[in-house]
Amino acid sequence: MPSATDRLSQLLIKNKVIDEGQLAAALERQKESGASLGKVLLEMGVVKENQLAEVIARELGLEYVDLLEYKINIQATTSIEESTAQRYTCIPIDFEEGRLVVAMADPTNIYALDDMRLSTGYEVKPVVSAREDIISAIRRYYHLDTDVVEEALEGKEDDEVESISGVVDDTPLVRFTTTMIAEAINRGASDIHIDPRENEVLIRYRIDGVCQEIKRAPKNIHQGIVSRIKIISDLNIAERRVPQDGHFGMVSAGKAIDFRVAILPTVYGEKVVMRILDKSSILLKLEDLGFLPESLEKYRDAFTLPHGALLVTGPTGSGKSTSLYATLNVLNTAEKNITTVEDPVEYRLAGINQVQVNPKAGLTFANALRNILRTSPDILMVGEIRDRETAKTAIEAALTGHLVLSTLHTNDAPSALPRLIEMGVESFLVSSAINCVLAQRLVRKLCQNCKVPYEPDPEVLNNLDFPMNGDEDLILYKANENGCAKCSGTGYKGRIGLYEVMPMSDEIQRLTVKEAAATVIMKKAVEEGLLTMRDDGFIKTKMGLTSIEEVMRVVAV
Repeated sequence: MPSATDRLSQLLIKNKVIDEGQLAAALERQKESGASLGKVLLEMGVVKENQLAEVIARELGLEYVDLLEYKINIQATTSIEESTAQRYTCIPIDFEEGRLVVAMADPTNIYALDDMRLSTGYEVKPVVSAREDIISAIRRYYHLDTDVVEEALEGKEDDEVESISGVVDDTPLVRFTTTMIAEAINRGASDIHIDPRENEVLIRYRIDGVCQEIKRAPKNIHQGIVSRIKIISDLNIAERRVPQDGHFGMVSAGKAIDFRVAILPTVYGEKVVMRILDKSSILLKLEDLGFLPESLEKYRDAFTLPHGALLVTGPTGSGKSTSLYATLNVLNTAEKNITTVEDPVEYRLAGINQVQVNPKAGLTFANALRNILRTSPDILMVGEIRDRETAKTAIEAALTGHLVLSTLHTNDAPSALPRLIEMGVESFLVSSAINCVLAQRLVRKLCQNCKVPYEPDPEVLNNLDFPMNGDEDLILYKANENGCAKCSGTGYKGRIGLYEVMPMSDEIQRLTVKEAAATVIMKKAVEEGLLTMRDDGFIKTKMGLTSIEEVMRVVAV
């Protein structure tokens, strides 16, 4: 079997990259130095890196990519860690038909291909590039850190920084901002926080509901980043004294992503929060949200009724909107006239009339709701019940033949009923109009690749009222402290809902009319079979989906 040196010699001669004399000289020098033939030829200046890469690509039947000419997709580069890129001398450069295109110096390295496939979740399409070009690209796209940006901005005033961020599309500062956004998308972040401090800028991503510090940058790049974001969000870059809201969109790996931008002046400068809205998330089915079969059946029975009100409760960021959108996806048929009133309209839904609240123009939830009722809707979705007028109009709509879906800020399902009464809705109307209340929270899912089994302390479980059901040899799971590549070292990957579904029984209706306290309603609901969010979480802990620590983090004792 010919050696690697022989194969390379034959390829170079065959492709007329070198002649016999140059090969002989190179082989002689190789015997003295012991280096590879390719390295010797490069040192002699007989061949160039790109020539070697082209020959290898032609022989393997792969595409050769000149990275000096190719416009690398920054979103693709954030798919793998810098350490991985350096280890295998490779760099992701684009997406193609759902595959990750990776430029490699050695495309025959099956270990590298398998590693990238597992860590990114993409099928990998290898292409061949010159080793030095790959190393240069890694330095260029992975080293967008503070020293590079400081060097680019050294000695520049604020106005010049704004000019750089707004006009030139390939400055280190623009690449820094673009990479920050692309990395957040690839990590599955829901928000990007840019927080100015006295002497630095803190950049954080909210991943699976928890803020994680990503990097600290020098203070002198702050205004440039903010200006760049303002420009792409169509905001006023000269105004720094008042809050501003904007939005922009982009396509990442074939998916449409919207960004909702909020800018808030603080004592150290403007804080920026970018909410990442993945349009594909609204296509989720209810079955994908984490409902247990019994809870899903109760919820489905409630929203398939022809009229009445269904309330989803929980704090900000608990997934209420996602649940409502998934519900609307089920209800959205050609036979139904569905209208929503939202603030803001985060996702566009085909076949549904969506109204954006505009308080400055006098279009509040209550005003919009009154006018929507004149358009003969079958189903209404009110983004949030915030005041007495909206609450009364929504309840009256539910009593006059409409199915009304809405959200409310309460800690559990029973508390929604007294809350509506406190807002000024008569108790007998509340008891008659409400079909069901769904309370929910989101917990992080354990990384299924690295979760750690353990035997829990029975005393701890007993103190938490954890349902043992006679299982003395119970095995639970917890997060791996060091995590793995799939979960970016956190031990958690993704989120799942904890749900509390409370249908309005005859007894709960009577308690509502009597304006009973939430604790009394909760006690009766549990007697009637209500599965509380905490119990729902404990069941999912037993299933190995999450941990006790996560359940107790989001659910009150």
